[in-house]
Amino acid sequence: MSSMASLLLLTIFATLFALFLTSNGTKASISIQDFPTLSFEEGYTQLFGDTNLMLLSNGNTVHISLDERTGAGFASQDLFLHGFFSASIKLPSHYTAGVVVAFYMSNGDVFEKTHDELDFEFLGNVRGREWRVQTNVYGNGSTGIGREERYNLWFNPTHNFHNYSILWTSDRIIFYIDKVPIREVVKNQYIGGAFPSKPMSLYATIWDGSTWATGGGRYKVNYKYAPYVAEFANLILQGCVADPTDHSSACDDSYSNDFGTMTVSFDEKLKMDSFRRKYMTYSYCYDVVRYSKPPPECITDQHGIEHVRGGRWSRQKYRNKKLSAI
Repeated sequence: MSSMASLLLLTIFATLFALFLTSNGTKASISIQDFPTLSFEEGYTQLFGDTNLMLLSNGNTVHISLDERTGAGFASQDLFLHGFFSASIKLPSHYTAGVVVAFYMSNGDVFEKTHDELDFEFLGNVRGREWRVQTNVYGNGSTGIGREERYNLWFNPTHNFHNYSILWTSDRIIFYIDKVPIREVVKNQYIGGAFPSKPMSLYATIWDGSTWATGGGRYKVNYKYAPYVAEFANLILQGCVADPTDHSSACDDSYSNDFGTMTVSFDEKLKMDSFRRKYMTYSYCYDVVRYSKPPPECITDQHGIEHVRGGRWSRQKYRNKKLSAI
């Protein structure tokens, strides 16, 4: 078959797939422009760091910094059950080994033994090497299995702001960088109770991860380069607010269904597959040091193990590697 004929068939398939999604009431994609931003005072509260948290532009931009005294962090004022959560982030530059910037959801302060968590973690590096991005998913206290994935980026995250977003619904979780979905976790019989299902708060922190973040702890934070400043803007909290006392949700079915119909479009799936082929440097599904057999959900992960088997990835690649060394 000629390349032109193949392209024509792909275009026809994409069109039919999009029509199928529309006819079934599925929203094929999500856009940051669909949601309003909040100032710090409207949606957040400071966690720690006293003067290491600064508000600029009438509270629409937040700087959190790490120095020898302390790091800093803030959290959403509300708990949320599902929704879309996003921030534009600019990371510290130059030597950042040992520095960790986190943008994540958690309920560990409420459910200490059965907590849920969705993570973006940004791991600093020595001069001349770029930041790395890590995602992770915990559900119902399932910390015995770390579901980490780690990636390089196609841009320098210290030069400009870039958008990092989490879509969390009752049946899927999608991590985005700018407009590109980089990871999709679908609730199924294999992941079971390890799928996050309880209300969570949103957090943003910067802290000293010298014991593990860079080279497995080989490279530490060097405070002669401090303060390390992470900048946050375009803060979005678009979710179903939960009661902090009994964790019930007041959202009606139409609100929940609206988020529940959001998924990854055909074009976005192509972008996600391309990203994962080029930039993913670690997936827990292939770590035979930690797991002699892959966790059960890896077998059916459409954008993980099946995809990688046909590409340049293999479980053999991680036979002698530890996550901390990547």
